[in-house]
Amino acid sequence: MPAIFPKWTNWLPLVLGIGAALTGGAVTAGVTYYFTPKYTRVGYEPVQPVPFSHKVHAGQLGLDCRYCHSGVEKSWVANIPAASTCMNCHSTVLKDDPRLQIVRDSATNNTPIPWVQVHITPDYVYFNHSVHVARGISCVECHGRIDQMDEVYHAKPFSMSFCLDCHRDPAAHIRPTDKVTDLSWKWSTNAVEAEKLQEVNGAKFVHDWKVESLQSCSACHR
Repeated sequence: MPAIFPKWTNWLPLVLGIGAALTGGAVTAGVTYYFTPKYTRVGYEPVQPVPFSHKVHAGQLGLDCRYCHSGVEKSWVANIPAASTCMNCHSTVLKDDPRLQIVRDSATNNTPIPWVQVHITPDYVYFNHSVHVARGISCVECHGRIDQMDEVYHAKPFSMSFCLDCHRDPAAHIRPTDKVTDLSWKWSTNAVEAEKLQEVNGAKFVHDWKVESLQSCSACHR
């Protein structure tokens, strides 16, 4: 009785299996590489309802981050300021500028400005701003040079590995607590000297302030 299928079809299951394995591997590698915060978050820059420039306010004018984000030293969240905070200045500065009409309406009607949140951690992640600020971790470590941004964008990935890199070596990131909101601050203008001072003083701060570089799952996932 003649064969129904040609002999080459005997290899077909093997060829299909290898093809499926290679395709699956390529898809897995692509998702692993590109579907990470480095690619899905970094660079995110939503359009805000009010053209607020951190470059002008924090950079040129030198406003301290804590003037607007007043809860950052005592709360887990860096709060968004109420319109009344904005009007402390803008009741006289650019008081009739049409770009600030939403702010004026918000202050008058006691309604929130619909800001679009840029930096978001998943619900299963616990992060406390006050703990980090109190131990000399600057805003710049997580948010980048906010003082140079006209529109705030996502500068750092906020991935688990990003957080763990700092927790594994806090001495490399810690600074004097009075320099936390000074985003341009360096130990020295000389890069080599600055690195050495960071190494020496960072280790001292970690020891003196009893910094706990927690790396257990329960530190962030509670």
